[in-house]
Amino acid sequence: MPIRTEKEKMLAGELYRATEPSLVSEYAGCQRFLQRYNATGIDDRGKRTLLLGDLFGAVGENPCVMPIFMCDYGSNIYAGRNLFVNYNCVFLDCNRIDIGNDVQIGPAVQIYTASHPLDPQERLRGLESAHPVKIGNNVWIGGGAIILPGVTIGDNAVVGAGSVVTRDVAAGAVVAGNPAREIRSSKSTV
Repeated sequence: MPIRTEKEKMLAGELYRATEPSLVSEYAGCQRFLQRYNATGIDDRGKRTLLLGDLFGAVGENPCVMPIFMCDYGSNIYAGRNLFVNYNCVFLDCNRIDIGNDVQIGPAVQIYTASHPLDPQERLRGLESAHPVKIGNNVWIGGGAIILPGVTIGDNAVVGAGSVVTRDVAAGAVVAGNPAREIRSSKSTV
């Protein structure tokens, strides 16, 4: 069986070392890229759109990601058309973040794929893991929400501002709180 790279382990959800030189280099390149992206001005939306095409693994038409935007690699973010991401969002994309069409993400939202072992010895050895996050079509995530590793949010769902989403959200559900719990089903399934 061939030896897997740390990046392959990372994307497979296995324990890996983020300090491996090629991952460190990829991370540093993304951070330099984000410095340019986040320095764009109010009149640079066209430039931002072009830059997102270079940063993300894939992005649909008409994206709007407001600065300041931060992520680890960028290349693990896949977004559909009409994406709106408000100011000061953080996407820790150590694994895939898949975002559907017509998604609205409020300010200061944090999406985490990165996780750390509960076993203190594994943490001392520098190991971590990452689990993909999936966000369906026509989802609204309110400001300050936190989406934890491995969560799937179904189509037409709403995540209330300040919520901490620790488990999957059903299509059409409205969730809020810490941890986020379903408070009702949305009436429309557009």
